[in-house]
Amino acid sequence: MGILETIRDPLDVKNLAAGQLPRLAAEIRDLLITSVARAGGHLGPNLGVVELTIALHRVFDSPRDRILFDTGHQAYVHKMLTGRAGDFGTLRQEGGLSGYPSQAESEHDVIENSHASTALSYADGLAKAFRLRQESDRTVVAVIGDGALTGGMAWEALNNIAGHKDLPLIVVVNDNGRSYSPTIGGLASHLSSLRMTQGYEHALELVKNNLGRVPVVGGPLYETLHGVKKGLKDIFSPQVMFEDLGLKYVGPIDGHDEEAVEAALRRARAFRGPVIVHVLTRKGNGYSHAENHDEDCFHSPQPFDVETGEERPRPHSWTNVFSEEMVKIGAERQDVVAITAAMLHPTGLAAFADAYPDRIYDVGIAEQHALTSAAGLALGGLHPVVAVYATFLNRAFDQLLMDVALHRLPVTVVLDRAGVTGDDGASHNGMWDLSILQVVPGLSIAVPRDAVRLRELLAESLGVEGGPSVVRFPKGAVPKEIEAVGKLGEMDVLRAGDPDVLRAGDPDVLLVAVGPMAEICMEAATLLDAQGISATVVDPRWVKPLDEALVLAASAHKLVVVVEDNGRVGGVGDAVARLLRDADVDVPVRTYGIPQRFLDPAKRAKILADIGLTGQDLAREITEAVAKRSPVLEGHPARQV
Repeated sequence: MGILETIRDPLDVKNLAAGQLPRLAAEIRDLLITSVARAGGHLGPNLGVVELTIALHRVFDSPRDRILFDTGHQAYVHKMLTGRAGDFGTLRQEGGLSGYPSQAESEHDVIENSHASTALSYADGLAKAFRLRQESDRTVVAVIGDGALTGGMAWEALNNIAGHKDLPLIVVVNDNGRSYSPTIGGLASHLSSLRMTQGYEHALELVKNNLGRVPVVGGPLYETLHGVKKGLKDIFSPQVMFEDLGLKYVGPIDGHDEEAVEAALRRARAFRGPVIVHVLTRKGNGYSHAENHDEDCFHSPQPFDVETGEERPRPHSWTNVFSEEMVKIGAERQDVVAITAAMLHPTGLAAFADAYPDRIYDVGIAEQHALTSAAGLALGGLHPVVAVYATFLNRAFDQLLMDVALHRLPVTVVLDRAGVTGDDGASHNGMWDLSILQVVPGLSIAVPRDAVRLRELLAESLGVEGGPSVVRFPKGAVPKEIEAVGKLGEMDVLRAGDPDVLRAGDPDVLLVAVGPMAEICMEAATLLDAQGISATVVDPRWVKPLDEALVLAASAHKLVVVVEDNGRVGGVGDAVARLLRDADVDVPVRTYGIPQRFLDPAKRAKILADIGLTGQDLAREITEAVAKRSPVLEGHPARQV
């Protein structure tokens, strides 16, 4: 039996002899590699924190002490050491272990976060709560990467943590020089210099000991020297960044030396106040294919071959199409610049960066700054394209509203991974944007249904000059192309009994297909036709503002059905209903979308089926809805048993 198989809770980790720890670390790495190779997941970040996580559970008493991970994708080892190693083969699968901490899984999981730069604020509040409850024996530990420290919220938290000298709170900076790709910016340069120089504490101690032996002048001279310690720190170790905030600093420590990390954590715990423990790790450590992977050290690979490191081929994706089109646009328009928030490769901007290196800005994990910086670029006469995952736009809503839209600036926001994303769980589903963006004045939103429309709508969005625009698309492979059979205003008519849908003989249902939902709506229309129910399918292309032609189309049908890959509340369906109400068109509207709940991990197709977003489900519900309004259909031959 391996050592890892004997670990049921952190107490078992504490009881191991120091000589057993290297073997435990090796077993953890083997399980990480084989599990992620089979199902995909976050490999590089977890290979880098094996020794660190072992040390955390040997020093602290989880769950009484609270260990928080920012972001949660570096918590795989923590899951193993808290009794879940035996279930690790179910990682990121339906009914299995989440790819992030999960309160439903374990009392050792505190926060279910996958949005970076948040853990320090949680930790600040937890530590203050323990102090007020007089639970002085409890410690809060927040593990945060150097990449997450590029987020402004982390520094807001540090500023507050430093103001409370008696908080038993330890901040472990897991410094591997990377977020997805290498961490950028002034902070990254500063931490890099800390990695290179570790002599300040030793130098100051040496000076103090020697000056103390000099009669009369020794003590005063040391005090003078100590008074200019900021200058010394700049020379020997620029840790002034943390210490001048009033935070005790320990490090840098070799994060793969478990004994050294454990000793540093024990020192920090004994201090009983806010402490920064700076730990240097290597992303992908212990697996050569990850260590040597230049792009992101196997941050989140697809299933791969363990021996060769080769990933399973990926289908041509929405992201690929966007990437290719941005390079073409860059050649045609010198005013187009691009911004990414530490996700150059995941959002498809790497090719643009290679082609136009002076027109790409990676701002780190700082979506708020990304939007307001884009506003500045637009004020300067450029047209910025800000590419982020849809779920992360939530963090920059105020900046989009007040810094971009208020000034009617031409900024295009491209939302990747919109709608159901699946495997990464609740925090990654991009199911909020079509709801929260409805309230932004002057904002235009385009939703392409296929690759051709993505290219068209991206070009059109870059032609919007009177305010911001958004283009959103889902995760995964691009669906087959669906050609329009006609136009209705600026909308595409995808299916109609008559090319002129307004003279189609009083059709039953108008299906408004939002972007990639077009394929499902076309399938539903075919099934409805077999039931004797005529259906028109239109793709609005632009869902904000809605085309006024939709009013005429709706008035010619008995029922309007809106299908969207977004939360049902406040989305496109509600906007369509409001448009018709304002026009005094009294046609019933049914909305089909994502229920307003946090979705458990599963494949995208499985989730869509579970929530009823399939052609068959839609056809069944629409048939029932039409039957209630048209009893004659009950006698239609196609509906006889």
